[in-house]
Amino acid sequence: MNENKRKHLEFIQNVITRMNTNSFLIKGWSVTLVSALFALAAKDANIKYAIVAYVPIFVFWALDGFFLSQERQYRKLYEDVSNKPEDRIDFSMNAAGWNTGNASWPACVFSKTLSPYHGALLAVVCIVMFVIPRL
Repeated sequence: MNENKRKHLEFIQNVITRMNTNSFLIKGWSVTLVSALFALAAKDANIKYAIVAYVPIFVFWALDGFFLSQERQYRKLYEDVSNKPEDRIDFSMNAAGWNTGNASWPACVFSKTLSPYHGALLAVVCIVMFVIPRL
């Protein structure tokens, strides 16, 4: 494999790794913030904190979908570059052309990897708000 092609693929792989790391951090922050809001709600016996917990869930869900979308687009760019002949390597990092299908933002937000995680977090907030106070 040509050194230029290898370097280009390495650049793309670094972006993929960053997007994956960002997604991981988003999941951690969402759980942390929701837990902190639950702690405040329990401490002050104020349900308003639990209501505010919906905001970070939806914001982080949308942001996580963005990072997954970017990651999938760069994976398609990686595949494209790996199939290119050596003389056509141009070091382009533009992955916008692959923003279709399962790499689009809406498809990623409701993907089988994000929906269960953020949906479960949403379900926990609903349970804490509506089921536990009635017990």
